[in-house]
Amino acid sequence: MEAATIIIWLVYAGLAAVVGALLLGVVAMLRGGDMNRKYGNTFMRWRVGLQAAVVGLLLLMWLLNLD
Repeated sequence: MEAATIIIWLVYAGLAAVVGALLLGVVAMLRGGDMNRKYGNTFMRWRVGLQAAVVGLLLLMWLLNLD
């Protein structure tokens, strides 16, 4: 398998993980109470970290000129 194909699949998986973390964070916020206090901030931190990883993969694709 080519490096470009692997990176593209990692980007797709990362995007799915970002959406999942975002939805979990929104659900925690909407439910409020203990769930939001316990997990809301954690989910949003995971989302930010996952977004950074996806941006890093896209930057790697651009630097390696993989399209």
